[in-house]
Amino acid sequence: MKICRFNDNRLGLVEGATVRDVTAALDVLPASRYPFPTHDVFIARLDAVMERATALASSAPVLPLDSVTLLSPVANPGKIIAAPVNYAKHLQEVLADQGIHHGNLVSEIHKAGMFLKATSAVVGPGEGVKLVHTDRRNDHEVELALVIGRTAKNVNAAAALDCIAGYCIGLDMTIRGPEERSLRKSPDSYCVLGPWLATPDEVGDPGSLQVSITVNGEPRQDASTSDLILGVAELIAWGSSFYTLHPGDVILTGTPQGVGPVKPGDTMHARIERIGSMQVKVS
Repeated sequence: MKICRFNDNRLGLVEGATVRDVTAALDVLPASRYPFPTHDVFIARLDAVMERATALASSAPVLPLDSVTLLSPVANPGKIIAAPVNYAKHLQEVLADQGIHHGNLVSEIHKAGMFLKATSAVVGPGEGVKLVHTDRRNDHEVELALVIGRTAKNVNAAAALDCIAGYCIGLDMTIRGPEERSLRKSPDSYCVLGPWLATPDEVGDPGSLQVSITVNGEPRQDASTSDLILGVAELIAWGSSFYTLHPGDVILTGTPQGVGPVKPGDTMHARIERIGSMQVKVS
């Protein structure tokens, strides 16, 4: 299934160029009161919601997909874990370009480790990216994003894929400069997730997906997840050795070579094979 959030927090099933409004399926979610859960309740109960949504689908209102505003498929991620320099060719371009590394010490992922992005950075493709510090270089970084579906700690790589609720496209927007990564990658709107959540049966092997982005029609990044230094399962295992992973947590798997600047007025078009594509405006 391809599951989207749209407009005023509506829930939809994406079918080709249409979306079925199955918002009533959210009624199966338990009521919450303070202190609220620190995980995403929708992702935690995804199976129950999808069972109800499937039952509602045949009679649900059908809307043109291009008529709705797509939000992030995860409303309340507890944390966003990101993998830096996880493609060998991207590591080479970072080391070669002063405009990217800005004098920072850059190491391959085994030495650099992972980092966290603020959850307040999350937006959907229909909301767009609002640049800050426009006197500095602001770059696009397209990535495969995975959403954790169950609580997991110290997961073995062999079992890691069973922890995944689904996949989406991630844009790890980045301000270049000397500061620590999390600061430069966490302004509001600097983590675009979308266009929807594709369940694992839609995606198949996450280690063989073509990932690409264009800016104003100009090709920028185009690579395969087969080039990841640490694959999806290894990233889950490594991340879970440091943190307990909860439903709705997002792991950004790293960006390939070809990162480049964007400016207000640009339009980014990102695509990942078997997931879909999304258009994101920059302001």
